[in-house]
Amino acid sequence: MKFIQIKLKGLLLITVLTLASCETDFDNPNSATTEQAYASREGILAAAVGLQQLYSTTGVRYLVETPAVTTREGGITTTFQNMIELEDGGTPLPDFNSNVQGLWSTMLRVVKIAEDIETNAENIELAAGTKSGLLAHAKLFKAMAIGALAQHYEQVVVQTNPENSATFVPRLEAYNIAVGLLGEAKSAISSTAVSSEFTEAVTLGNIDLSNSIDALSARYNLFAGNYEEAITNAQSVSQTEVSNFVYDLQNLNPIWSRVFLNDSPNFKPRDNFGLPSEFVFEETDGRLTFYLVAFDETNQNGLPIEDLAGFFNVNVAPIPLYIPDEMNLIIAEASIRKSSPDLATAETALNAVLTDTDDPLDINANAAPYDGDMTSDALLEAIYKNRRAELFLTGLSLEDSRRFNRPEPSGTAMQYDEERNRNYYPYPETERNSNPNTPDNPSL
Repeated sequence: MKFIQIKLKGLLLITVLTLASCETDFDNPNSATTEQAYASREGILAAAVGLQQLYSTTGVRYLVETPAVTTREGGITTTFQNMIELEDGGTPLPDFNSNVQGLWSTMLRVVKIAEDIETNAENIELAAGTKSGLLAHAKLFKAMAIGALAQHYEQVVVQTNPENSATFVPRLEAYNIAVGLLGEAKSAISSTAVSSEFTEAVTLGNIDLSNSIDALSARYNLFAGNYEEAITNAQSVSQTEVSNFVYDLQNLNPIWSRVFLNDSPNFKPRDNFGLPSEFVFEETDGRLTFYLVAFDETNQNGLPIEDLAGFFNVNVAPIPLYIPDEMNLIIAEASIRKSSPDLATAETALNAVLTDTDDPLDINANAAPYDGDMTSDALLEAIYKNRRAELFLTGLSLEDSRRFNRPEPSGTAMQYDEERNRNYYPYPETERNSNPNTPDNPSL
Protein backbone atom coordinates (compact mmCIF):
# COMPACT_ATOMS: atom_id res chain seq x y z
CA MET A 1 0.00 0.00 0.00
CA LYS A 2 1.26 3.48 -0.84
CA PHE A 3 1.85 5.79 2.11
CA ILE A 4 0.94 9.45 2.42
CA GLN A 5 3.76 11.89 2.99
CA ILE A 6 2.83 13.31 6.37
CA LYS A 7 5.41 14.43 8.89
CA LEU A 8 5.73 11.96 11.77
CA LYS A 9 3.33 9.63 9.99
CA GLY A 10 5.35 6.58 11.02
CA LEU A 11 5.08 7.41 14.72
CA LEU A 12 1.41 8.22 14.41
CA LEU A 13 0.66 5.06 12.44
CA ILE A 14 2.42 2.89 15.01
CA THR A 15 0.42 4.62 17.75
CA VAL A 16 -2.85 3.95 15.96
CA LEU A 17 -2.12 0.32 15.24
CA THR A 18 -1.10 -0.49 18.80
CA LEU A 19 -4.23 0.88 20.41
CA ALA A 20 -6.00 -2.44 20.51
CA SER A 21 -5.36 -5.65 22.37
CA CYS A 22 -6.72 -9.04 21.39
CA GLU A 23 -9.67 -8.51 23.67
CA THR A 24 -12.20 -5.71 23.63
CA ASP A 25 -10.14 -3.72 26.15
CA PHE A 26 -8.72 -1.05 23.89
CA ASP A 27 -7.35 1.39 26.50
CA ASN A 28 -3.88 2.64 25.72
CA PRO A 29 -1.73 3.06 28.85
CA ASN A 30 -0.19 6.15 27.24
CA SER A 31 -3.42 8.13 26.85
CA ALA A 32 -1.61 11.37 25.99
CA THR A 33 -0.03 9.66 22.98
CA THR A 34 -3.44 8.36 21.88
CA GLU A 35 -4.97 11.82 22.13
CA GLN A 36 -2.06 13.28 20.19
CA ALA A 37 -2.55 10.80 17.36
CA TYR A 38 -6.06 12.10 16.75
CA ALA A 39 -5.49 15.76 17.61
CA SER A 40 -4.44 16.99 14.20
CA ARG A 41 -5.22 16.74 10.52
CA GLU A 42 -1.97 14.83 10.01
CA GLY A 43 -2.76 12.43 12.82
CA ILE A 44 -6.27 11.52 11.75
CA LEU A 45 -5.25 11.08 8.11
CA ALA A 46 -2.44 8.79 9.27
CA ALA A 47 -5.00 6.88 11.35
CA ALA A 48 -7.14 6.35 8.24
CA VAL A 49 -4.11 5.04 6.36
CA GLY A 50 -3.35 2.77 9.31
CA LEU A 51 -6.93 1.50 9.37
CA GLN A 52 -6.75 0.64 5.68
CA GLN A 53 -3.33 -0.97 6.09
CA LEU A 54 -4.41 -3.12 9.04
CA TYR A 55 -7.47 -4.46 7.23
CA SER A 56 -5.72 -5.03 3.91
CA THR A 57 -2.76 -6.92 5.39
CA THR A 58 -3.47 -8.75 8.66
CA GLY A 59 -7.24 -8.59 8.22
CA VAL A 60 -7.26 -10.00 4.70
CA ARG A 61 -4.82 -12.74 5.72
CA TYR A 62 -7.15 -14.09 8.41
CA LEU A 63 -10.34 -13.40 6.47
CA VAL A 64 -9.21 -15.40 3.43
CA GLU A 65 -7.07 -18.14 4.95
CA THR A 66 -9.20 -19.20 7.90
CA PRO A 67 -12.49 -20.12 6.17
CA ALA A 68 -10.57 -21.37 3.11
CA VAL A 69 -9.22 -24.24 5.17
CA THR A 70 -12.52 -24.84 6.97
CA THR A 71 -14.53 -25.07 3.73
CA ARG A 72 -11.88 -26.97 1.74
CA GLU A 73 -10.99 -24.10 -0.62
CA GLY A 74 -7.44 -24.73 0.57
CA GLY A 75 -5.49 -27.70 1.86
CA ILE A 76 -2.75 -27.19 4.43
CA THR A 77 0.88 -27.78 3.48
CA THR A 78 2.57 -27.10 6.80
CA THR A 79 3.06 -28.62 10.23
CA PHE A 80 2.04 -25.45 12.07
CA GLN A 81 -0.46 -26.44 14.74
CA ASN A 82 -2.93 -23.66 13.99
CA MET A 83 -3.31 -24.87 10.41
CA ILE A 84 -3.52 -28.52 11.43
CA GLU A 85 -6.30 -27.65 13.88
CA LEU A 86 -8.22 -25.75 11.19
CA GLU A 87 -8.06 -28.61 8.70
CA ASP A 88 -8.96 -31.20 11.35
CA GLY A 89 -11.89 -29.01 12.45
CA GLY A 90 -14.87 -30.48 14.25
CA THR A 91 -15.88 -29.91 17.84
CA PRO A 92 -12.27 -30.20 19.10
CA LEU A 93 -11.18 -26.97 17.33
CA PRO A 94 -9.68 -25.06 20.30
CA ASP A 95 -10.65 -21.52 21.19
CA PHE A 96 -6.96 -20.63 21.49
CA ASN A 97 -6.30 -21.47 17.81
CA SER A 98 -4.28 -18.51 16.50
CA ASN A 99 -6.42 -18.10 13.38
CA VAL A 100 -9.64 -18.11 15.39
CA GLN A 101 -8.12 -15.50 17.71
CA GLY A 102 -6.43 -13.52 14.94
CA LEU A 103 -9.57 -13.10 12.85
CA TRP A 104 -11.54 -11.91 15.88
CA SER A 105 -8.95 -9.57 17.36
CA THR A 106 -7.89 -7.99 14.07
CA MET A 107 -11.44 -7.14 13.07
CA LEU A 108 -12.10 -5.62 16.51
CA ARG A 109 -8.95 -3.54 16.12
CA VAL A 110 -10.39 -2.27 12.83
CA VAL A 111 -13.67 -1.46 14.58
CA LYS A 112 -11.87 0.45 17.33
CA ILE A 113 -9.74 2.55 14.98
CA ALA A 114 -12.81 3.33 12.87
CA GLU A 115 -14.69 4.42 15.99
CA ASP A 116 -11.83 6.69 17.02
CA ILE A 117 -11.70 8.30 13.59
CA GLU A 118 -15.47 8.90 13.62
CA THR A 119 -15.31 10.46 17.09
CA ASN A 120 -12.28 12.64 16.55
CA ALA A 121 -13.06 13.85 13.02
CA GLU A 122 -15.69 16.09 14.60
CA ASN A 123 -13.10 17.79 16.81
CA ILE A 124 -10.50 18.68 14.17
CA GLU A 125 -10.63 21.53 11.70
CA LEU A 126 -10.90 19.79 8.34
CA ALA A 127 -12.16 20.69 4.89
CA ALA A 128 -15.75 19.50 4.56
CA GLY A 129 -14.89 16.98 1.84
CA THR A 130 -11.98 15.65 3.85
CA LYS A 131 -14.22 15.10 6.85
CA SER A 132 -16.92 13.38 4.76
CA GLY A 133 -14.28 11.14 3.21
CA LEU A 134 -12.82 10.22 6.60
CA LEU A 135 -16.24 9.44 8.04
CA ALA A 136 -17.37 7.38 5.03
CA HIS A 137 -14.05 5.51 4.92
CA ALA A 138 -14.19 4.71 8.65
CA LYS A 139 -17.81 3.54 8.43
CA LEU A 140 -17.00 1.38 5.38
CA PHE A 141 -14.15 -0.37 7.17
CA LYS A 142 -16.11 -0.74 10.39
CA ALA A 143 -18.95 -2.34 8.41
CA MET A 144 -16.52 -4.68 6.64
CA ALA A 145 -15.00 -5.72 9.98
CA ILE A 146 -18.42 -6.37 11.53
CA GLY A 147 -19.47 -8.27 8.42
CA ALA A 148 -16.33 -10.38 8.54
CA LEU A 149 -17.05 -11.29 12.16
CA ALA A 150 -20.69 -12.12 11.41
CA GLN A 151 -19.61 -14.47 8.61
CA HIS A 152 -17.63 -16.59 11.06
CA TYR A 153 -19.02 -16.24 14.60
CA GLU A 154 -22.56 -16.89 15.80
CA GLN A 155 -22.67 -13.67 17.84
CA VAL A 156 -20.38 -10.69 17.50
CA VAL A 157 -19.26 -7.43 19.07
CA VAL A 158 -20.27 -4.37 17.04
CA GLN A 159 -19.15 -1.62 19.44
CA THR A 160 -15.98 -1.73 21.50
CA ASN A 161 -16.05 -1.04 25.21
CA PRO A 162 -13.17 0.33 27.32
CA GLU A 163 -14.47 -1.48 30.42
CA ASN A 164 -13.95 -4.90 28.82
CA SER A 165 -17.67 -5.58 28.84
CA ALA A 166 -18.63 -5.24 25.19
CA THR A 167 -22.02 -6.74 24.44
CA PHE A 168 -22.69 -9.33 21.75
CA VAL A 169 -25.45 -9.29 19.15
CA PRO A 170 -26.71 -12.13 16.92
CA ARG A 171 -24.93 -12.25 13.59
CA LEU A 172 -28.00 -11.34 11.51
CA GLU A 173 -28.44 -8.22 13.62
CA ALA A 174 -24.77 -7.46 13.03
CA TYR A 175 -25.30 -7.58 9.28
CA ASN A 176 -28.11 -5.06 9.61
CA ILE A 177 -25.88 -2.83 11.73
CA ALA A 178 -23.23 -3.04 8.99
CA VAL A 179 -25.87 -2.07 6.42
CA GLY A 180 -26.82 0.92 8.58
CA LEU A 181 -23.19 2.05 8.78
CA LEU A 182 -22.88 1.79 5.02
CA GLY A 183 -26.02 3.88 4.62
CA GLU A 184 -24.48 6.55 6.84
CA ALA A 185 -21.28 6.39 4.79
CA LYS A 186 -23.23 6.85 1.57
CA SER A 187 -25.10 9.80 3.01
CA ALA A 188 -21.85 11.45 4.11
CA ILE A 189 -20.29 11.48 0.65
CA SER A 190 -23.60 12.14 -1.13
CA SER A 191 -24.17 15.33 0.85
CA THR A 192 -20.53 16.45 0.72
CA ALA A 193 -18.31 15.17 -2.08
CA VAL A 194 -14.98 13.68 -1.03
CA SER A 195 -12.10 16.14 -1.32
CA SER A 196 -8.98 15.62 -3.40
CA GLU A 197 -7.07 16.07 -0.13
CA PHE A 198 -8.68 12.95 1.30
CA THR A 199 -8.22 10.94 -1.89
CA GLU A 200 -4.56 11.91 -2.26
CA ALA A 201 -3.83 11.26 1.40
CA VAL A 202 -5.74 8.03 2.03
CA THR A 203 -7.24 6.04 -0.85
CA LEU A 204 -4.93 7.31 -3.61
CA GLY A 205 -7.63 6.54 -6.14
CA ASN A 206 -7.38 2.81 -5.43
CA ILE A 207 -10.69 2.57 -3.58
CA ASP A 208 -13.91 3.92 -5.09
CA LEU A 209 -15.85 4.72 -1.93
CA SER A 210 -19.27 5.00 -3.58
CA ASN A 211 -19.11 1.71 -5.48
CA SER A 212 -17.51 -0.08 -2.52
CA ILE A 213 -20.27 1.10 -0.17
CA ASP A 214 -22.98 -0.06 -2.59
CA ALA A 215 -21.25 -3.42 -3.15
CA LEU A 216 -20.86 -4.17 0.55
CA SER A 217 -24.45 -3.01 1.18
CA ALA A 218 -25.62 -5.50 -1.43
CA ARG A 219 -23.57 -8.28 0.18
CA TYR A 220 -24.73 -7.71 3.75
CA ASN A 221 -28.35 -7.11 2.78
CA LEU A 222 -28.27 -10.49 1.04
CA PHE A 223 -26.76 -12.14 4.10
CA ALA A 224 -29.36 -10.47 6.34
CA GLY A 225 -32.25 -11.61 4.14
CA ASN A 226 -33.11 -8.13 2.84
CA TYR A 227 -33.44 -9.30 -0.73
CA GLU A 228 -35.04 -6.32 -2.45
CA GLU A 229 -32.46 -4.00 -0.88
CA ALA A 230 -29.67 -6.36 -1.94
CA ILE A 231 -30.87 -6.24 -5.55
CA THR A 232 -31.17 -2.45 -5.53
CA ASN A 233 -27.66 -1.98 -4.13
CA ALA A 234 -26.13 -4.55 -6.47
CA GLN A 235 -27.67 -2.85 -9.49
CA SER A 236 -26.06 0.43 -8.42
CA VAL A 237 -22.51 -0.93 -8.61
CA SER A 238 -20.47 -0.25 -11.72
CA GLN A 239 -19.44 -3.36 -13.65
CA THR A 240 -16.41 -1.58 -15.09
CA GLU A 241 -14.86 0.13 -12.06
CA VAL A 242 -12.83 -1.71 -9.41
CA SER A 243 -11.55 -1.01 -5.90
CA ASN A 244 -8.29 -2.57 -4.83
CA PHE A 245 -6.10 -3.01 -1.81
CA VAL A 246 -2.65 -2.07 -3.12
CA TYR A 247 0.59 -3.49 -1.71
CA ASP A 248 4.29 -2.68 -1.82
CA LEU A 249 7.54 -4.22 -0.62
CA GLN A 250 6.93 -3.03 2.95
CA ASN A 251 3.35 -4.34 2.95
CA LEU A 252 3.20 -7.52 0.90
CA ASN A 253 0.14 -9.20 -0.52
CA PRO A 254 -0.87 -11.21 2.58
CA ILE A 255 -1.98 -14.34 0.72
CA TRP A 256 1.21 -14.41 -1.35
CA SER A 257 3.02 -14.23 1.99
CA ARG A 258 1.15 -17.30 3.23
CA VAL A 259 1.48 -19.37 0.05
CA PHE A 260 4.67 -18.31 -1.74
CA LEU A 261 6.98 -16.49 0.69
CA ASN A 262 10.29 -18.36 1.22
CA ASP A 263 8.85 -21.25 -0.80
CA SER A 264 7.18 -22.37 2.44
CA PRO A 265 3.42 -22.50 1.83
CA ASN A 266 0.98 -22.73 4.69
CA PHE A 267 -1.75 -23.87 2.32
CA LYS A 268 -2.46 -24.40 -1.37
CA PRO A 269 -5.75 -24.18 -3.25
CA ARG A 270 -7.86 -27.31 -3.64
CA ASP A 271 -8.82 -28.87 -6.97
CA ASN A 272 -12.17 -27.78 -8.40
CA PHE A 273 -12.26 -24.79 -6.00
CA GLY A 274 -12.65 -27.29 -3.17
CA LEU A 275 -16.06 -28.42 -4.40
CA PRO A 276 -17.17 -32.09 -4.49
CA SER A 277 -16.82 -33.91 -7.80
CA GLU A 278 -20.53 -33.56 -8.63
CA PHE A 279 -19.89 -29.89 -9.34
CA VAL A 280 -18.48 -30.01 -12.85
CA PHE A 281 -16.99 -27.06 -14.70
CA GLU A 282 -16.35 -26.82 -18.41
CA GLU A 283 -12.69 -27.59 -19.07
CA THR A 284 -12.39 -24.22 -20.80
CA ASP A 285 -13.97 -22.23 -17.95
CA GLY A 286 -11.58 -19.31 -17.62
CA ARG A 287 -11.84 -19.20 -13.86
CA LEU A 288 -10.01 -22.50 -13.57
CA THR A 289 -6.89 -21.09 -15.20
CA PHE A 290 -7.33 -17.66 -13.61
CA TYR A 291 -7.13 -19.00 -10.05
CA LEU A 292 -5.49 -22.42 -10.34
CA VAL A 293 -2.28 -23.88 -11.78
CA ALA A 294 -2.18 -27.65 -12.30
CA PHE A 295 -0.06 -29.36 -9.64
CA ASP A 296 -1.42 -32.91 -9.41
CA GLU A 297 -0.36 -33.49 -5.82
CA THR A 298 -2.05 -34.13 -2.48
CA ASN A 299 -1.37 -32.63 0.91
CA GLN A 300 -0.48 -34.54 4.07
CA ASN A 301 -4.14 -35.46 4.62
CA GLY A 302 -4.61 -36.77 1.09
CA LEU A 303 -6.51 -33.74 -0.21
CA PRO A 304 -5.81 -32.88 -3.87
CA ILE A 305 -4.17 -29.46 -4.18
CA GLU A 306 -3.10 -27.12 -6.96
CA ASP A 307 -0.79 -24.14 -7.26
CA LEU A 308 -2.29 -20.68 -6.84
CA ALA A 309 -2.65 -17.83 -9.33
CA GLY A 310 -5.28 -15.08 -9.54
CA PHE A 311 -4.61 -12.13 -7.25
CA PHE A 312 -2.13 -13.98 -5.11
CA ASN A 313 0.95 -15.17 -7.02
CA VAL A 314 2.85 -11.86 -7.10
CA ASN A 315 4.22 -10.36 -3.90
CA VAL A 316 2.71 -6.91 -4.50
CA ALA A 317 -0.35 -7.90 -6.55
CA PRO A 318 -3.49 -5.91 -5.64
CA ILE A 319 -6.47 -7.69 -4.09
CA PRO A 320 -9.97 -6.41 -4.90
CA LEU A 321 -12.30 -5.29 -2.12
CA TYR A 322 -15.09 -7.02 -4.03
CA ILE A 323 -15.45 -8.69 -7.41
CA PRO A 324 -17.87 -6.95 -9.81
CA ASP A 325 -19.64 -10.17 -10.85
CA GLU A 326 -20.49 -10.80 -7.20
CA MET A 327 -23.22 -8.24 -7.85
CA ASN A 328 -24.75 -10.38 -10.60
CA LEU A 329 -24.61 -13.41 -8.33
CA ILE A 330 -26.31 -11.41 -5.58
CA ILE A 331 -29.06 -10.34 -7.99
CA ALA A 332 -29.49 -13.95 -9.10
CA GLU A 333 -29.72 -15.35 -5.58
CA ALA A 334 -31.86 -12.58 -4.12
CA SER A 335 -34.28 -12.80 -7.07
CA ILE A 336 -34.96 -16.41 -6.11
CA ARG A 337 -35.07 -15.97 -2.34
CA LYS A 338 -37.32 -12.89 -2.26
CA SER A 339 -41.00 -13.25 -1.40
CA SER A 340 -42.04 -13.38 -5.09
CA PRO A 341 -39.29 -15.37 -6.81
CA ASP A 342 -38.22 -14.15 -10.25
CA LEU A 343 -36.45 -17.07 -11.90
CA ALA A 344 -36.06 -15.35 -15.26
CA THR A 345 -34.13 -12.45 -13.72
CA ALA A 346 -32.04 -14.93 -11.74
CA GLU A 347 -31.12 -16.82 -14.91
CA THR A 348 -30.22 -13.62 -16.74
CA ALA A 349 -27.96 -12.46 -13.91
CA LEU A 350 -26.32 -15.89 -13.65
CA ASN A 351 -25.69 -15.93 -17.40
CA ALA A 352 -24.00 -12.55 -17.15
CA VAL A 353 -21.40 -14.28 -14.97
CA LEU A 354 -21.14 -17.47 -17.01
CA THR A 355 -20.70 -15.74 -20.37
CA ASP A 356 -18.49 -12.89 -19.15
CA THR A 357 -15.60 -12.06 -21.48
CA ASP A 358 -14.75 -8.49 -20.44
CA ASP A 359 -14.48 -8.57 -16.67
CA PRO A 360 -12.39 -5.61 -15.41
CA LEU A 361 -10.41 -8.01 -13.21
CA ASP A 362 -10.02 -10.59 -16.02
CA ILE A 363 -12.09 -13.23 -14.21
CA ASN A 364 -13.79 -14.36 -17.40
CA ALA A 365 -15.67 -17.66 -17.26
CA ASN A 366 -16.44 -17.39 -20.99
CA ALA A 367 -18.66 -20.45 -20.56
CA ALA A 368 -21.99 -21.60 -21.96
CA PRO A 369 -25.19 -20.10 -20.56
CA TYR A 370 -27.16 -21.94 -17.89
CA ASP A 371 -29.08 -24.88 -19.34
CA GLY A 372 -30.34 -26.62 -16.22
CA ASP A 373 -33.82 -26.95 -14.80
CA MET A 374 -35.75 -23.73 -14.29
CA THR A 375 -36.47 -24.42 -10.64
CA SER A 376 -35.41 -22.50 -7.57
CA ASP A 377 -33.36 -25.40 -6.22
CA ALA A 378 -31.51 -26.02 -9.48
CA LEU A 379 -30.73 -22.37 -10.00
CA LEU A 380 -29.55 -21.91 -6.42
CA GLU A 381 -27.20 -24.86 -6.79
CA ALA A 382 -25.77 -23.30 -9.95
CA ILE A 383 -25.40 -19.94 -8.18
CA TYR A 384 -23.56 -21.60 -5.28
CA LYS A 385 -21.22 -23.39 -7.70
CA ASN A 386 -20.44 -20.14 -9.48
CA ARG A 387 -19.95 -18.20 -6.26
CA ARG A 388 -17.27 -20.71 -5.27
CA ALA A 389 -15.53 -20.24 -8.62
CA GLU A 390 -16.00 -16.51 -9.16
CA LEU A 391 -15.41 -15.50 -5.53
CA PHE A 392 -12.63 -17.98 -4.79
CA LEU A 393 -10.58 -17.08 -1.71
CA THR A 394 -12.54 -13.95 -0.88
CA GLY A 395 -13.50 -15.02 2.65
CA LEU A 396 -17.15 -15.72 1.74
CA SER A 397 -17.07 -19.51 1.56
CA LEU A 398 -18.21 -20.36 5.10
CA GLU A 399 -21.16 -17.97 4.97
CA ASP A 400 -22.09 -19.36 1.55
CA SER A 401 -21.80 -22.99 2.64
CA ARG A 402 -24.24 -22.45 5.50
CA ARG A 403 -26.64 -20.21 3.56
CA PHE A 404 -26.96 -22.69 0.70
CA ASN A 405 -27.56 -25.51 3.18
CA ARG A 406 -24.59 -27.57 2.13
CA PRO A 407 -24.11 -30.79 4.16
CA GLU A 408 -23.66 -30.24 7.88
CA PRO A 409 -20.34 -31.22 9.45
CA SER A 410 -20.41 -34.22 11.76
CA GLY A 411 -18.46 -32.56 14.55
CA THR A 412 -15.84 -35.29 14.44
CA ALA A 413 -12.35 -34.05 13.71
CA MET A 414 -10.28 -35.22 10.73
CA GLN A 415 -13.25 -35.98 8.47
CA TYR A 416 -11.55 -34.65 5.38
CA ASP A 417 -14.30 -35.60 2.96
CA GLU A 418 -16.75 -33.19 4.61
CA GLU A 419 -17.52 -30.01 2.65
CA ARG A 420 -16.97 -27.90 5.76
CA ASN A 421 -15.75 -28.96 9.18
CA ARG A 422 -17.37 -26.21 11.28
CA ASN A 423 -20.47 -24.03 11.16
CA TYR A 424 -19.03 -21.24 13.32
CA TYR A 425 -15.78 -20.69 15.15
CA PRO A 426 -15.55 -20.76 18.95
CA TYR A 427 -15.13 -17.42 20.69
CA PRO A 428 -11.44 -16.79 21.31
CA GLU A 429 -10.01 -17.67 24.69
CA THR A 430 -8.61 -14.15 24.94
CA GLU A 431 -12.12 -12.69 24.67
CA ARG A 432 -13.64 -15.14 27.14
CA ASN A 433 -10.92 -14.47 29.72
CA SER A 434 -11.52 -10.73 29.65
CA ASN A 435 -15.17 -10.16 28.75
CA PRO A 436 -17.86 -11.60 31.03
CA ASN A 437 -20.47 -11.16 28.27
CA THR A 438 -18.85 -13.75 26.01
CA PRO A 439 -21.53 -16.33 25.05
CA ASP A 440 -21.13 -20.06 25.25
CA ASN A 441 -19.33 -21.51 22.26
CA PRO A 442 -21.52 -22.88 19.48
CA SER A 443 -21.79 -26.65 19.52
CA LEU A 444 -20.13 -26.78 16.11
